[in-house]
Amino acid sequence: MPKFKLRYILSAFILLGSIPSVTQAQMGGVGGSTSQNADLTIGDITITGTKYLDAELLKSVSGLAPGDKIKPENDPGVAKAIKNLWSQQLFSDVGIYITKIEDGKASVEIRIKERPRLATFKITGITKGQESELKDKLTIVPGRMVTEAMKKDIEQRIKKFFGEKGFANTTVNIYETSDSSGGTGVNLIIDVDKGGKVHINQIIFSGNDNAEDTKLKGEMKGTKEMARISLHSAEAASVYGSEKRSFKNYLDQKGYLSLSKTLDALNPYFRWNIFAGSKFNPKKYEDDKNSVIAYYNSKGYRDAQIEEDTTYFAPNGSMNVEMKVKEGRKYYFGDIKWRGNTKYTDSVLTLLLDIKKGDVFDQELFDRRLGTGGGGPEGSQDIGSLYMDDGYLFFKIEPHEKSIDGDTINYEVSIQEGPQATIKNIGIIGNDRTNDFVLRRELFTRPGYKFSRTDIIRSIRQLSNLGFIDPEKVVPTPKPNYADGTVDIDYNIVEKSSDQLELSAGFGGGIGFTGTVGIVFNNFSLRNIFNFKEWTPLPMGDGQKLSLRYQSNGKYFNSANLSFTEPWLGGKKPVALTVSAVYGRQAYSGNGTIQGDPNEHYLRNWGGGVTLSRRLNWPDNNFIFSYGVNYQNYYLHNYEYLGANNFFNTGTSNNLYFKLTLARNTVDQPIYPRSGSNISFSFQFTPPFSAFSNTDYATASVNDKYKWIEYHKYRFTAEFYQRIAGNLVFKFAAKYGYLGYYNKDIGYSPFERFNVGGDGLSGFSYYVGRDIISQRGYEAGYGLQNSPALDATIFNKYTAEIRYPFSLNPSATIFGLAFAEGANGWQDFKSYNPLQLYRSVGVGVRVYLPMFGLLGLDYGIALDNLNIPGAQKTKFTFMLGFEPE
Repeated sequence: MPKFKLRYILSAFILLGSIPSVTQAQMGGVGGSTSQNADLTIGDITITGTKYLDAELLKSVSGLAPGDKIKPENDPGVAKAIKNLWSQQLFSDVGIYITKIEDGKASVEIRIKERPRLATFKITGITKGQESELKDKLTIVPGRMVTEAMKKDIEQRIKKFFGEKGFANTTVNIYETSDSSGGTGVNLIIDVDKGGKVHINQIIFSGNDNAEDTKLKGEMKGTKEMARISLHSAEAASVYGSEKRSFKNYLDQKGYLSLSKTLDALNPYFRWNIFAGSKFNPKKYEDDKNSVIAYYNSKGYRDAQIEEDTTYFAPNGSMNVEMKVKEGRKYYFGDIKWRGNTKYTDSVLTLLLDIKKGDVFDQELFDRRLGTGGGGPEGSQDIGSLYMDDGYLFFKIEPHEKSIDGDTINYEVSIQEGPQATIKNIGIIGNDRTNDFVLRRELFTRPGYKFSRTDIIRSIRQLSNLGFIDPEKVVPTPKPNYADGTVDIDYNIVEKSSDQLELSAGFGGGIGFTGTVGIVFNNFSLRNIFNFKEWTPLPMGDGQKLSLRYQSNGKYFNSANLSFTEPWLGGKKPVALTVSAVYGRQAYSGNGTIQGDPNEHYLRNWGGGVTLSRRLNWPDNNFIFSYGVNYQNYYLHNYEYLGANNFFNTGTSNNLYFKLTLARNTVDQPIYPRSGSNISFSFQFTPPFSAFSNTDYATASVNDKYKWIEYHKYRFTAEFYQRIAGNLVFKFAAKYGYLGYYNKDIGYSPFERFNVGGDGLSGFSYYVGRDIISQRGYEAGYGLQNSPALDATIFNKYTAEIRYPFSLNPSATIFGLAFAEGANGWQDFKSYNPLQLYRSVGVGVRVYLPMFGLLGLDYGIALDNLNIPGAQKTKFTFMLGFEPE
């Protein structure tokens, strides 16, 4: 029987248009040719040319199967099979052949040539750092088949990556080269040309009759115009035909009576936003368009939309952004009625909603008050929280528009209260080092308790404030069980290293070289101290804190501190026990310099204390009350550095005092707080020893007066944190202190006074028995031996800061700040003047590293003249380990 051959060939160089063309069937073979085009039945199908792909899968993709009918010429089924295979974009050549015909059955061979596999790739035209970062985004894996879709994906990802960094003109060219190692794969050369950063020249709005340009631009947090100071206008003609600004219109509209209109009129010439990034970011631009619409929605224009928008390059090479707005009608709230509520009456819900008929329609406000907009922060009031804080986990609320009467929208709010849910199980996931009980005891959600949204938020804050849990990654996951009305809650956490090592050396005026070694374990386990199997590398996991610190500059200064805290004494209640001990010896003369034999002029102190702290339930569970007893022993030998009381320079003083502190802390996290406050009041006092003695203190020696020092001391501190926008935070702090005495013949104690000024670190060694109150930009004690700020009995200090984080990664939390401070100290109430403050401003940066704690640098500028010869008006402040007061 003659042998016929039918060939359908599709070559890659013919099919660049992605729609294959099929060659006519060619018939021939032994015994001549035939013109018959009778149907043939496919007997069997074979796949040749495959190296990586599955043959059976390719048969399925082709659509051909044994038993199908085909024609020797121009068969549509064969053509479709080629198209099916080609559409996979896995082949550079596809051909279908009839290799044999016998008894009306055809043997079909599908010959394919796979596209080459990726051997290596290289990115050129960018820095090594950018290349490393970009490779994580591309996820290119050697061995994958190189397709046009793959190249297109690479190009789009690179453009998106650099576009988000302000490089809107990025171009990408991808070249294939043969594998130099002799393999069958190909190498990809990805050539990137970032171009220059594209900044925004001007943002132009059209159609915004009821919203000023300045306000709409203010809503766009990630799309800002370049700063500008010029006599030449930067304004371009709008592509949507909006009218240009003119001085005549400004006067006709009485724009000079409005600050925003004045700023808008000055916009083409003067833009003050020198700290705002003006790079064009496509992703942020899309988000900002939604912010513009959200603003309109909040003002009653719920039908507002951006009809058109465009971006184009201005003559100066920067980018203009234009938006054509369709505001629509302004709407108002009408009647709001309730349905389905049994727990709370209509009047209670209406009062909590606090939206009245005739109020301007605001969708975001409406959703937030109902509790359907994600809810507010801890302590916020909305209807959803009202129910969910009382266990109604299955509660549902849904507003329905009942009618729109002109510009008034009437609502009916449907409520499904459901049963109250009880917490069944609590799970904690992610704690590899910390024992479960340490985390569980901090939770306000317990098995058997009613479900409460507020309790979950408070539990997140408690876990975040432990110090060894990443506050950015505490994620609670409620798992409701509708069948039995219970809920399981899993807390997913990520532990972070919180132990700190302090190794430092420095040089200070009058002190010389200093060295410090210290270590802090914030998740220590004392019970496993002798269980060496639990050392990883130290006994950890019980949430206890152990700190050791030693500081020395040789034989002239030595100091050692030890402190241990058990946060849950007995493990049942939040009662913290802190035990501390201190020893120090310093040798200085009256002017603060080291002179002669260190045994001729020195002060030696030692002591310790015990403090108990307890979390209260009234007025609320954010209050903490602590009480403790401490003892300090001071021995002075020709020691002249007690400032205003340098007449007491030799002798022994004993300081036995009690301290009571009431504090309330609602700060959301300890390292970079964004909300909450920390307020404390302390009362520190000694017994009135003179009242139990027959000594005439009017004529007694200073050694008798100060053998047992006596005083009463008060401190008040308030710190407030408020999120401005995103992670931009405003901090305000106020601090006050007062030292009093019992017996006027003894007067003020030579210890426990306040030294105001300086960085709170330098000179600490010879300010023993003092509270160091730092003020950036000034010297300690404001540089005067007889200054009232040195050894003060009263002080006031105010601080305002703007903070912004550069990194919230737990391995390195970094934020910058700008500050303004005012402070002063006084010797007594007669000289006290709360308006007489020394002011300073400046900037700084803070870096928190898990192993080293705080590293900080501030640059302060003193605004007030101290009339001190040679005094500098600026001062750098370095911080290691802790933030001074």
